[in-house]
Amino acid sequence: MMGLFSQAGSHIKRARGLSVDDRAPEDTEPDDTSILDENEGSVILSLISQLRVGMDLSKVTFPTFVLEPRSMLERITDFMSHPDLIFGAEKCDDPEERFTRILQYYLAGWHIKPKGVKKPYNPVLGEFFRCRYDYPNNTQGFFVAEQVSHHPPISAFFYISPANRVCIVGELRPKSKFLGNSVSTTMEGENRITLMGVPDDGEYVVTMPNMYARGILFGKMVLELGDTCVVKNEKNRLFCDLEFKTKGFFSGTYNAIAGRVRRGNSDTGEVSGRWSHVMEFKSIKSGSKRVLFDAAKDGQNVAPKYVPDVEQQEPYESRRTRMRSLWKDLTQAIEERNMERATEAKSAVEDAQRELRRKREESGEKFVPRYFERHDGRWEPKLKIPRDDSSDAIDAVQTWIWPPTAG
Repeated sequence: MMGLFSQAGSHIKRARGLSVDDRAPEDTEPDDTSILDENEGSVILSLISQLRVGMDLSKVTFPTFVLEPRSMLERITDFMSHPDLIFGAEKCDDPEERFTRILQYYLAGWHIKPKGVKKPYNPVLGEFFRCRYDYPNNTQGFFVAEQVSHHPPISAFFYISPANRVCIVGELRPKSKFLGNSVSTTMEGENRITLMGVPDDGEYVVTMPNMYARGILFGKMVLELGDTCVVKNEKNRLFCDLEFKTKGFFSGTYNAIAGRVRRGNSDTGEVSGRWSHVMEFKSIKSGSKRVLFDAAKDGQNVAPKYVPDVEQQEPYESRRTRMRSLWKDLTQAIEERNMERATEAKSAVEDAQRELRRKREESGEKFVPRYFERHDGRWEPKLKIPRDDSSDAIDAVQTWIWPPTAG
């Protein structure tokens, strides 16, 4: 099988002018790699015959064996898995400490991922995912995400824990391109975090690194995060340029990060480590170090989420589309590793969605998202966000996400 990929990869490299740097790197970690069997390799070779270097992949159907059987809307909740890192940050008098707590929250979300190289289902237009968190301190958190656009794909999301004084709003706009022996996904969009107990801080804005699936033509398929993202709080003039480092072909290590925190024009600290292992912050002033997150030690302490039973969900809720309606046949086929049936099921859903879009365009019907609306280029919840932690505030959020008529 590896011989097949080596020969095919060499042929394609000469034809398409790929560089030696685009080869699959060595010494990968098992959870970050996928080794294709012969049938999967044949599908990849068939797929790449359609591709050109630099091509936008938004309309290309990926093989089903790289799919993770959950929606992108649910995957966003990975970043809500360690709320204890951010809860109580508003009680810190030092704005630099509050900023560090935001960094901890952000960095703790990356270790949660499926084994190998997998991508979640693309949500269909109007699909939504909603859940509730019940925390050990007897407080709650609430989350909803919705696919507000299909071309280009945009996922808007909203999280709030009134009792813990945290609110997060954002959107993701992924764009994928074929780069030769790899596929890149540019994660445009941002998270906007508000510590409601410190309104003078304004928003903490976080951007995302890009993702790379390498070795898709030959070698092992490897998932990496790469490039630079930014964490910033303009009110307090605090910034962190955080680099997610991809491994070089001859040197380096996987999943490494490096960043510098500055206040105004002065550096205050350094961030280093590996997002899949341990990450540290070092104070430039004192030279002291502190662990931001230890995935091996604390990675299992994931906040559980409550999602209503599939039978109680609405037709366009993510888990219902996956298990009972739109993606039911695809999900079953993936679990059975029946690649041919999975491909047929995926194509059927995509064809049906294209037909719905065509009919909507012909009739002049405009899609109106249920939970979000656009203001000044940003997607915001259709909710007057409560700023207190009263029971009325909690009831208002729950009623908005789960209106009584929703069953």
